[in-house]
Amino acid sequence: MTEAPWRVPLSDIRVDEDLLAAARDVLASGWWSMGPRVEELERAFATFTGVPHALAVSNGTAALHLALLATGCGPGDEVVLPSLNFVAAANTVTRVGATPVFCDVVGETDLNLDVADLERAMGPRTKAIIVLHYGGFACDLEGVMALADAAGVAVIEDAAHAPGGTWNGRPLGTVGALGCFSFFSNKNLPVGEGGMVVTSDDGLAARVRSLRSHGMTTLTWQRHRGHASTYDVLDAGFNFRIDEVRAALAIVQLGRLEQGNAARRAHAARYRSLLDGVESITMPFGADDAQRASSHHLAVAVLAPGVDRDAVRARMHDARVQTSVHYPPIHRFTLYRQERPLPVTEDVADRIVTLPLFPHMTGAEIELATSTFVDAVETRL
Repeated sequence: MTEAPWRVPLSDIRVDEDLLAAARDVLASGWWSMGPRVEELERAFATFTGVPHALAVSNGTAALHLALLATGCGPGDEVVLPSLNFVAAANTVTRVGATPVFCDVVGETDLNLDVADLERAMGPRTKAIIVLHYGGFACDLEGVMALADAAGVAVIEDAAHAPGGTWNGRPLGTVGALGCFSFFSNKNLPVGEGGMVVTSDDGLAARVRSLRSHGMTTLTWQRHRGHASTYDVLDAGFNFRIDEVRAALAIVQLGRLEQGNAARRAHAARYRSLLDGVESITMPFGADDAQRASSHHLAVAVLAPGVDRDAVRARMHDARVQTSVHYPPIHRFTLYRQERPLPVTEDVADRIVTLPLFPHMTGAEIELATSTFVDAVETRL
């Protein structure tokens, strides 16, 4: 028997004629691999973030992988990152031959990395730091950059949650050496699969550009246009290219990003208003301020100690309101267990719940999600 659809899904994509037309135009053109739409997307994203280089790739994981390689991370090196993160970040560190070292987060009011613990986790083998802007809220980039500059290590911004977010007026993803974005279906700029690497460094950009396409000096699109007739290979690279259909969809979605983020901001504010004062539920971070403007990728709540999160989520599932957990801490996975204590991450890890959030949510959906959540929590006290 097929289950009834979600009354309120965790995320949702609205498909309209503009998206369908963009895909149809690419299909009708007969050129589907990396070509003019990818170039257009890269120009538009570079303008959007205010950097000279934006390089489209197959997904956000590929973006992180290339950023690590571009900064020279490899065997014998350590890369520090928060454990409260998606496992892809640690996997890419492992795949370049380096060792991930996990640091703690600030606390239940700020789920980003704790700069003080970041400093404790750094050592003589630290080659890079990967920061996550959790839920679209900037981490303490001032503190991170001060540590990184003093130690001479690279900062890679995992901005998968954060397109359109800012720190002191600077777009997230543009403060560190490289910024990495994801266009996965549940992200603020949804395409299905896809990603972007941005940087202001010409050398890093050249390295990413080479590695994403087999280390080749020219691409098929260049040869198709007669701009080259052959190629050399300078790196043992990868096929981390994005295709024309996804690039065309991303161009449309980029044009809607600011409006979508504004809607997310309004929905998140409504959640905060409805949950304000409710016993046993808090929402981390807060409203945008002069220092930090969020993309509001996630609406995350933190339960009081002793509340059975699994039971709460099960009750919401029964009511057909979808929830998730962002994220199971990486250091709890068998592959990545470590001896460094992460007491704050351990404390909040079993208490976080992600509520539905997407631009075209209705007021009724927010009210239903909130009332169901509160009822589920109060039942499990």
